[in-house]
Amino acid sequence: MITAETNTGPDTRIKRTFAQLKEQGRKALISFITAGDPSPEFTVAGLHALVAGGADLLELGIPFSDPEAEGPTIQAANERALAGGITLKQVLVMVTEFRQQDSQTPIILMGYLNSVLAMQDFAQKAAQAGVDGLIMVNLPPEEGSELQAQLAANGMDLIYLIAPTTTQVRAAEIISKASGFIYYVSLKGITGAGNLRTDEVGIRTSELRATTDIPLCVGFGIRDAQTAAALSEHADGVVVGSVLVEKMAAGTDPDVIGKSLQQTIADIRQGLDRQN
Repeated sequence: MITAETNTGPDTRIKRTFAQLKEQGRKALISFITAGDPSPEFTVAGLHALVAGGADLLELGIPFSDPEAEGPTIQAANERALAGGITLKQVLVMVTEFRQQDSQTPIILMGYLNSVLAMQDFAQKAAQAGVDGLIMVNLPPEEGSELQAQLAANGMDLIYLIAPTTTQVRAAEIISKASGFIYYVSLKGITGAGNLRTDEVGIRTSELRATTDIPLCVGFGIRDAQTAAALSEHADGVVVGSVLVEKMAAGTDPDVIGKSLQQTIADIRQGLDRQN
């Protein structure tokens, strides 16, 4: 078995957060919104609202022109953010602003490799801003060693994804490189899809958890407390995204949207805590 202790990843806020949750007998609730959507002033306020509602870790999407894994909801969020001129540099500024009030909640940037490659000294700049981890949807593990080493040297995790179509051999290879947590994609499709099969997820995640003690979180297709609670039986945490991005898209007032985000994530938090 590959354990968190044998993993070579750095001692980050991510690792410490999962350790604390395990001690408390609770599951991680990870939220996702896209940076700069629907406009820049919504992002930092939205992140704080999610923490207030009970999010344990925050995923912040880096706007990209061709987000191939995303469904229509998050694709539209990327388009709105890019139309507003949001760049990776500005995303890091938002993280820096968030850190002025919150020094504890882990922040994970999620996006596509092109954005990171275009920024010189990305790892150092991200660490200085207060980023804890990175998910690169289109980065295969075979090509991630250099970036992972750069991130680890700056106290950050590179988080890999495993899909329903990932073979057992390849999953073992990914687990051997895993840092922070493993992101299990719960369905064959795009974010926000409605074809989630909890029983199938349970079978696969049980197989994965039998091979490693590194935290395993499930994402894609989780929209409510009932689904989150059901999937949390088979994982160490759940990721909620599209339903939150829908809330962001609906608003014109950051305060109103903040309250909506806080209530939505609080409902899911309560569902998780009742289940566990």
